[in-house]
Amino acid sequence: MSNIILWVVGVALVGITAWRVRAPFARLNELDQLAENARRYESWRGGHTSGGPGGRTGADEMRDMLRRQVYMWVGAGIVGIVLILAGFALH
Repeated sequence: MSNIILWVVGVALVGITAWRVRAPFARLNELDQLAENARRYESWRGGHTSGGPGGRTGADEMRDMLRRQVYMWVGAGIVGIVLILAGFALH
């Protein structure tokens, strides 16, 4: 009986992870594409047009925040997989 509980909780964690990680990961990819476009534009213009010298922009801060969210949910998914495997081990 305890193996079924572990399976259910593990599958629930993996499902919640898959659902919750999509939005931050998509936004992170979008920010990376925007940053690449900005770098291409700056090289085309021949100089640095945004942000201070060596300074961090708001997009950099948001990228770090989104990365932390993705890492946290991936960790929860790994715990879910471990619970599923533990359920099989107890079976």
